[in-house]
Amino acid sequence: MKTGRSTSFFNIILDSIADGVFTINNQEEITSFNRAAEEITGFSRDEAIGQYCFNIFRANICQTECALRQTIKTGKPIINKHVNILDREGKEVPVSISTSLLRNEKGKVIGAVETFRDLSVVEELKKEISRQYSLEDIIGKNYQIQSIFHILPDIAESDSTVLIQGPSGSGKELFARAIHNLSHRKDDPYIKVNCGALPDTLLESELFGYMKGAFTDAKRDKPGRFALAERGTIFLDEIGDMSQALQIKLLRFLQEKEYEPLGGIITVKANVRTITATNKNLSDLVKNGSFREDLFYRLNVVNIELPPLSKRREDIPLLIENFIGKFNLKKGKNIIGVSDTVMEFLMTYDFPGNVRELENIIEYAFVLCKDMIIKIKHLPRELTHDFQDREVTKRFTLAHPLKNAEADLIQKTLKKHQGNRIETAKELKINRSTLWRKIKKYDLQ
Repeated sequence: MKTGRSTSFFNIILDSIADGVFTINNQEEITSFNRAAEEITGFSRDEAIGQYCFNIFRANICQTECALRQTIKTGKPIINKHVNILDREGKEVPVSISTSLLRNEKGKVIGAVETFRDLSVVEELKKEISRQYSLEDIIGKNYQIQSIFHILPDIAESDSTVLIQGPSGSGKELFARAIHNLSHRKDDPYIKVNCGALPDTLLESELFGYMKGAFTDAKRDKPGRFALAERGTIFLDEIGDMSQALQIKLLRFLQEKEYEPLGGIITVKANVRTITATNKNLSDLVKNGSFREDLFYRLNVVNIELPPLSKRREDIPLLIENFIGKFNLKKGKNIIGVSDTVMEFLMTYDFPGNVRELENIIEYAFVLCKDMIIKIKHLPRELTHDFQDREVTKRFTLAHPLKNAEADLIQKTLKKHQGNRIETAKELKINRSTLWRKIKKYDLQ
């Protein structure tokens, strides 16, 4: 009778818990299943008890990385592991699980317990935030990026030439592709050409194509990128690296919407929208004579200025989350985020390579990280060594406040006496050999 009352009381407690809770024995059979577990999974208590847990819980880790099995094997609990389960109707439900051993009054392991929390609302909120701060493949809540988001659909609707300026790695191509995808040309070709990657002769034939016999190896006609982009969009990246000779030909194309293939005598009409980008200041290039002023005005009909990542730090957490999601899918991992230390480092890092560098850092971390959280040790050492040294200094300062105060006093006294150690030792009332040892110990100047 007493056991029955205890079991009933135990079930009342379990049912009052908002999180799903179930227990298993050493054979991985479910021995208890609370009301929240019923609501989240769609299975009733009667259906669940006696079943193997993987038949009910149906998580994406059940067969390969079962958290309960791992806890029973190692004796170590698992805290807040993010997984996806399938409910009774086959709908995927994101949950956060925690596991722990179950022992009897003699300390013998008799199974394990798992608690799980439905993250559907949290995930939906994340998606809503993501939708609010994203356009096409671009993410940003920075006011400059948001301002561009507001006008980008209008820019896309027009057929005007667009000049996108910003430092390397700031995402210029993403904006160019977004303009194409939002335009009436979206179902037609999007062609990219890097003007800085090819020498003049190759770039001219790449853009305008050539006719058979135009040069020694021209065995047949070859269409250029403008021909391939017909009715669509051509994106000319690093336009600031284009030679003056090619600038003249591009200017003619923008003015007349026509061109002649290399070695050809027939003028070809083209229906192509042009978007250009550069990491250089074209106004400065115009002033020093390396870029044609008339071409600059043709390109600069609509101008988009992209800020460096160091000027949009509020976007860093969003970008990190986006890259983690991308690499989880690409590399088949289940990393859920970065540690506080990593976030602190990334929020203060200068990012000379901008968004592209941040993406590369996260990809590098994915190679080394075997856990669910990216830690500072998973980041490239050449980037983090100064930060880690500062962290060590900070920890020393917090852990040794008296030593830190002593070092500070010696430094100030040395400065007061312009480095004179005899006068410093006298004021501090210590002998010179003691002062010398402390200067060396604290690495003072």
